[in-house]
Amino acid sequence: MERRILVVEDQKDIADLVAMHLRDLGHSVDCVHDGGKGYEAARSGAYDIVVLDVMLPVRDGLDVLRALRMDRIDTPVLMLTARSSEIDRVLGLELGADDYLTKPFSIPELQARIKAILRRIERQPAPGGGAGEAERILAGELEIDCASREVRLAGQPVPLTAKEFDLLLHFARNPGRAFTRMQLLDAVWGTTFEGYEHNVNTHINRLRSKIEADPANPRYVLTVRGVGYRFMDAR
Repeated sequence: MERRILVVEDQKDIADLVAMHLRDLGHSVDCVHDGGKGYEAARSGAYDIVVLDVMLPVRDGLDVLRALRMDRIDTPVLMLTARSSEIDRVLGLELGADDYLTKPFSIPELQARIKAILRRIERQPAPGGGAGEAERILAGELEIDCASREVRLAGQPVPLTAKEFDLLLHFARNPGRAFTRMQLLDAVWGTTFEGYEHNVNTHINRLRSKIEADPANPRYVLTVRGVGYRFMDAR
């Protein structure tokens, strides 16, 4: 299936290279070269995936991502960063990036990451496409509204990134079941690449910080030693 992909990258040679190889996968690709234009294009809702560089003129990639998520635009975002520090990558994930690649990257790896995101998109039900979209899950003081993608804890809204919500929803739909990190990667990220396992840990920690009264002694997302994680058996 052809998908529309937006590449926001200020180095034209890199943008053209990325676009060429994504077109080789059968997708339609547009390129813009600064964060201001990237934000306007991404918020139009015309794209299925955004490939977003961190270092951009006019408006940097992290600011663009933050603004998109504040606008409740959940289009998957693959971040590109040339920095060796973990800070940008961790911050990008916390702001709601779906994945990231560190420059220089290989074309096969880029294509694999895009394919993984697309697999996850294809697994998601279309809006209004089934009873699951109207589902409301109650677990302790947590209320998860699948249609609006909103979460409340003791009646108070909990601001989650798109990936945090996807992770929580997967857990809540399978209460009591233990998942390995690789199983969570496959179900929520659409990949089984072992190098991503730290992404699971990062998102679990962020999710716990938002829904647990004491993240060190969680009530909802529990650690299963030697296996991975499970959600409280609430239903």
